[in-house]
Amino acid sequence: MSADRKPRTYRRRTTIGGQFAPRRIEMLESPAYRALSLSARRIIDRIEIELAHHGGRDNGKLPVTYEDLIAYGVHKDACAPGLREVQALGFIECTERGRAGNAEFRTASKYRATFRDTDRAKPTDEWKRIATIEQAEAIAKAARKGEHHGSRDAHQPQRSARFSRRFWHACPSA
Repeated sequence: MSADRKPRTYRRRTTIGGQFAPRRIEMLESPAYRALSLSARRIIDRIEIELAHHGGRDNGKLPVTYEDLIAYGVHKDACAPGLREVQALGFIECTERGRAGNAEFRTASKYRATFRDTDRAKPTDEWKRIATIEQAEAIAKAARKGEHHGSRDAHQPQRSARFSRRFWHACPSA
């Protein structure tokens, strides 16, 4: 190198070209996150995409339909079990249960990502209450089957044997 030439300094690139959804490493390493099925991870992704479409606001009022989940790649038979799983593991909360019906009466369920800020509150991080991978896998398995594993209110009636799984809703009754 010649005496009159200065050494090059390299700047680290820290910009991202578009919208992104940050996730804490603590959450990614948690037993609850490691126990998630592929459908459950896609559901979390879709709800984060909906949050981005709302400009990072309206967490708790994010409308996501089954059609949205199916279009994103969740199998139609895996929507309800996946929603139960992410709620039981504490990543998503159903804030308003939707209704099927004619166009004028139909509403989408609304969700809140517990690991993201709401308008006026910090993340609640319910997924942190799960301490071991065994506990997380047991909760996820029970939720996918539609069994109550302490994640729902005690006053909610059990599912009748005459109803098939497709009638068992993914959101608790309000």
